[in-house]
Parts: sequence; C-alpha cells; structure tokens
Amino acid sequence: MNTAGVASYGAMELKRFYQKNFTFAILIAAGIHIAAVGSVLLYKLITAQAENALPGGPKRLVIIEPTAPPSMTQTPAQISIAEPDIAPPSIGIPTPVPDEEVAEQVRFPTRAELAKLQSIVPQDFIPGEGDSVVISINTGEYFPAPTEFIAVEEQPVPVRRVQPPYPEIARLTGTEGVTWVQALVDKSGKVRDARVVKPSGSNVGFDEAAVESALRCLYKPAIQNGQPVAVWVTYPVEFKLK
Repeated sequence: MNTAGVASYGAMELKRFYQKNFTFAILIAAGIHIAAVGSVLLYKLITAQAENALPGGPKRLVIIEPTAPPSMTQTPAQISIAEPDIAPPSIGIPTPVPDEEVAEQVRFPTRAELAKLQSIVPQDFIPGEGDSVVISINTGEYFPAPTEFIAVEEQPVPVRRVQPPYPEIARLTGTEGVTWVQALVDKSGKVRDARVVKPSGSNVGFDEAAVESALRCLYKPAIQNGQPVAVWVTYPVEFKLK
C-alpha cells in the first residue's frame, strides 16, 4: 500500500487531543459550579440587606408552644343568678261542689222553643229605652247542600219508583247505559231537586230521562233524632233493551 503523501495518525495524536479536550471540559464544569454557588450567595446577601432595611431590623420567627388544655376534672366556677322579685301568677284551683248541684245532662232547645222566645218580652222592658235584642229564627225546612253529610238513623226508603221512558233514539240505535242520579228528598218524602252525578257517556237522552223520572219519585223520609229531615240520595238508573 502506498502511504506517500498521507499524514500519519495514531495513538499519540489521539492522546494529545484527548488531554486537551478533557482539560477544557473540567474548566467549563468548574465555571458552572462557581456561577451557581455565587448566585446563591448573592441571593442571600440581597435578602439580608432587604430585611435590614425594614423598620425595626430583621424579623425573627417566634414559635409559641401550645399550653396544655384545662383538666376535665376541674369544677367550673359557679355563677349565682339572682331570681327576679316577681310574684308567681296565681292559678285558679277548682272548688268542689255538691253532687246535687252538678248538671248531669245538657239539653239544647228545639226550633219550636227558640221560636217562642220571640214572643217573650221582659217585664222591666220599656220600649224606646236601652237596647233591644231581636231574635230571628228560621223555622222553615233546611235543605242541605249536595256535598253536605247528614247523619241519620234511617235512610230514605223508596215508596214509589218511576221508571224513566227509554229514549227513542237509543232504542233505534240499540244503545244501553247507566246514569247515576242524586236526588234531594225533603222531610215529607218528596223530591225537591235532582241532578246527574255520573253521566252515561252516550248522548242519546239517558241523563235527561233519569233526572225527569227522579223528580216524580216518592220516599219515606230520613229520620234523625226521631224527626224527619231532608237528605240527598244517590242511585243508578239502568237503561237496558229487553
């Protein structure tokens, strides 16, 4: 092989460059460490100068150790509270009375007895002097509302039921149905009013016929405390083709 004109390059040359590069790397690393340490020292110096510049000199952190809590066995201090100088309220005490003076039964006046009070005039009453009291009592029959509950011992009993006529349009179309009617039965047993509470659902005349027949019915009136009273009764009216 012809090596003429080629520079020789071997271990000696590599060793020479190695030493040079290694020395250069050490110098750079040392410079970086010196710069880091110098930055820390410079920061501490600037901080110390800033604290000394504040009024009162440098500040110190004071740690206060917590004291032990009070013992649970200690008796709390008693505080005396003066009671107000106010007499307690007087409470009435029931006084026993003889048995013969006790009313065992309470009786309420009837409508007829209340009506008689209108004709009673006191002996010491002088017309035109003092205030007069006028008692107005309605002695007529009372008719309850449809939704009002009336407690009775005996319910109305039908004496005469009137079967409603079958509507012609329902007969021709073969329609059947049930209508619920509510009727007001007075103390004489007559029906004073009637209304539909649940219609049949078909517009063929069932509801109108049921109300018309209900007004023509007759009942034995309801009994309350031995006297007839007016009440509402509810019943179904069925329309069926034979």
